[in-house]
Amino acid sequence: MYLYNLTLQRASGITHAVHGNFSGSRTQELVVSRGRSLELLRPDPNTGKVHTILTTDIFGVIRSLMAFRLTGGNKDYVVVGSDSGRITILEYNQAKNQFERIHMETFGKSGCRRIVPGQYLAIDPKGRAVMIGAVEKQKLVYILNRDAAARLTISSPLEAHKSNTLVYHTVGVDVGFENPLFACLEIDYEEADTDPTGEAVHRTQQTLTFYELDLGLNHVVRKYHEPLENTPTSSSLYREEMTVPPVFWCAPKTTLPTRTSEISLTFAALFHEGGMT
Repeated sequence: MYLYNLTLQRASGITHAVHGNFSGSRTQELVVSRGRSLELLRPDPNTGKVHTILTTDIFGVIRSLMAFRLTGGNKDYVVVGSDSGRITILEYNQAKNQFERIHMETFGKSGCRRIVPGQYLAIDPKGRAVMIGAVEKQKLVYILNRDAAARLTISSPLEAHKSNTLVYHTVGVDVGFENPLFACLEIDYEEADTDPTGEAVHRTQQTLTFYELDLGLNHVVRKYHEPLENTPTSSSLYREEMTVPPVFWCAPKTTLPTRTSEISLTFAALFHEGGMT
């Protein structure tokens, strides 16, 4: 006998939201998560209202949510990180009005664990790879592609683990068609954890670390890391018509632009007097 439960009154708070063209009809749509359910929303430009097209329960906790589109595709997919210990890719079927599971790959135990990936998701802007990370240590990268029948395919996971490291946020960097690059806000607590005096805690700095996926070798390398003077809590990719791919973070103070011989990036902090904006 198999049993399942349905909540009579669903949660109303939105925890994650992504936008894209999920039905393939050239209309802007939204996919939002409300804890244990996914909703597809479609705004009406004529009336200014947002209509709910689909609501489905996932029988789990949605920890992260991202949308992506393969290069040359005409619709977006949804990738979900949950407490199931799996990464799931969903496609909206307009004829059946439901989300269909395209891929579901298992990588760890179930539950919201600090070393099991699922808390963070980052997508390459060209839709070539996805990084799923845990709060501590573990990060996995999956290569996304299509087969001869134009069906979405996903590779085996490539590890990008680093011990004694806490992750605050991850984001995909727009590098065009070069090797996919992911930026992570991290902090290495190894020295602070072993220091009996407690002085090492005050010297510990956050770092902005870049992980590069080599598509030729199918290998992820820790390419570069930059110590940060402030303590940002999140980052996002900022796109504009320029030759360098900027990354924004939220921090109490501003930071000067950073440039190296291998990576040229512009950083900025959003703040106002007395706190963050």
